[in-house]
Amino acid sequence: MSIARLVFFLSLAPILAAADGKVAPVAPQVSIEPRLARPSGSANLERRPNIRVDSTLVLINVTVTDPLNRFVTGLEKEHFRLFEDKVEQKVTHFASEDAPLSVGLVFDCSGSMGQKLAKSRQAAAAFFKTANPQDEFFLIQFNDRPEVVVPFTTNTEEIQNRLAFTQSKGRTALLDAIYLAMNQMKKARNPRKAILVISDGGDNSSRYTESEIKNAVREADVQVYAIGIFEPLGNRGRTAEELAGPGLLSEIAEQTGGRHFPVENVNELPDVAAKIGIELRNQYLLGYTPTNQERDGKYRRVVVKVVQPKGLPPLRAFWRLGYYAPSQ
Repeated sequence: MSIARLVFFLSLAPILAAADGKVAPVAPQVSIEPRLARPSGSANLERRPNIRVDSTLVLINVTVTDPLNRFVTGLEKEHFRLFEDKVEQKVTHFASEDAPLSVGLVFDCSGSMGQKLAKSRQAAAAFFKTANPQDEFFLIQFNDRPEVVVPFTTNTEEIQNRLAFTQSKGRTALLDAIYLAMNQMKKARNPRKAILVISDGGDNSSRYTESEIKNAVREADVQVYAIGIFEPLGNRGRTAEELAGPGLLSEIAEQTGGRHFPVENVNELPDVAAKIGIELRNQYLLGYTPTNQERDGKYRRVVVKVVQPKGLPPLRAFWRLGYYAPSQ
């Protein structure tokens, strides 16, 4: 047999072996998001070895309240309309069950907290009372700089024990603490993620800027809730940072679909914290596949409208204001 004929015969060997069922053909890798049904056979994959299937499912958490700020439950999918960049989308996924949460507590222990620490600890305890066994939590404390004091755990008593020894000192690195919490949240095991900030003022010690933090929370799929403990506006003791604090916390929280609750009376802290915990348990989850499938990495603005049910007062919705599309 000539060398040319031998080379030709060897090149046919894998094909002939596959036809005899002795050697299974190697299927090409397929990137599928989310997971879809596998093809019925390998013939199509052999003819088109570079198949890539991509499908982006966007999930938006929505809180609905009435004029008295009470949670509205019992709504169905038809009570919601959803728009991306002013184009209405088809809601394909709808849920209202209490799913497990991954939550980060960002706790201010700067010098100005002083007499507010005791009620702030009680607020954390009230928040943890709304937890479920499948939830997980971490604790970040901050003054001049933030620190992960307790990494993710399902044991809320461990966090409360650490808070019991918290001392008030130093300045306020609020923005750095939020940034650290965003990074810590990358280790979360639950798809639903939230951060609760308890602080008494604006930032005066961070390396990160407001714009950097606002961009970070827009990119992360994490809801931010904040309890701002502020002196009454009439008090002369309110610093420039404290005056800017409410606006800063509101902007950060609203970007993510969370909320900011300003408090002037520290005795209200436990009730407000419990309310946030209950709110996280009474949200709707809307999912859709965007009609705009461009993988351009651009920010897409999302608007949720509630179709007013008959017999109910005007309802208000809170949701994540947008997301960044995937990039190539």
